[in-house]
Amino acid sequence: MSKRKIITIHEELCNGCGICVEACHEGAIELVDGVAKLVSDSYCDGLGDCLPECPTGAIEMIEREAAQYDDEAVQQRMLARKLAAASIGAGSDPSTPGNRYALGQHGNGHVHEHEHGLGHGGGCPGSMARRIQRDEAVPAAGSRAPMAVPSIATSHEGSMATAVSERPSELSQWPIQLHLVNPANPYFDDANLLIAADCTAFAYADFHQDFIRNHITLIGCPKLDDNAYYAEKLTEILRLHSVRSITVVRMVVPCCGGIVQSVKQAMLAAQMIVPYREVTIGIDGKIC
Repeated sequence: MSKRKIITIHEELCNGCGICVEACHEGAIELVDGVAKLVSDSYCDGLGDCLPECPTGAIEMIEREAAQYDDEAVQQRMLARKLAAASIGAGSDPSTPGNRYALGQHGNGHVHEHEHGLGHGGGCPGSMARRIQRDEAVPAAGSRAPMAVPSIATSHEGSMATAVSERPSELSQWPIQLHLVNPANPYFDDANLLIAADCTAFAYADFHQDFIRNHITLIGCPKLDDNAYYAEKLTEILRLHSVRSITVVRMVVPCCGGIVQSVKQAMLAAQMIVPYREVTIGIDGKIC
């Protein structure tokens, strides 16, 4: 025991959103009965990645007598969480904040939820991990599914009726925001990663068919977000999983280069160089 920097959580301010659980790379924080708690002093490295993520200011860095940070114990803990998630299956991840559901799939990517008694409740439903199974026929290479274009007709009573031919989504997992994904999620195993600046999907019309299909998708804004944090999270993903390939899609604007640097730094830090492809999208929506 020695005096060092360590977090303290003001439980009366905690709203149970679970963002700090995601932000803590060491798994030192868990939701217990809907409130964030420090699991063990030895899991907290005192760097405070969780502080800026807390929307209510419930987390504070203090100095007090505490056990030393134990990196070996943290690595064992993260491995145990990964194995636990894998044993339950790709549809449910107990290490995701507030995950109290096992997810079943049916039809064209739809999901249904039922309580599974996992975790301690609370948390943000939007960060609950899930794998989306899609059973529609895959279009032949080079072909395009029909665009969803409303066709408006007038009935004999004069009312308007709209018929829509849908282009299917190719998204295969949730969440997709790099801030929200848990690096221990089993869907990263043997995955082809797509890491995209979030403007690219709006600029490039066939983003789902040309990039998202058959990939695990992660998005972020390299101008507005913390690229160093993204590099750390990607490093952890590469260390915990055997990734098959990485595709980075960015916009042509200079500030978008940050997402490229995050990915390259992560590969170097994880000492795992995998097949890599980089695609640049122009402001006009065309590949440069």
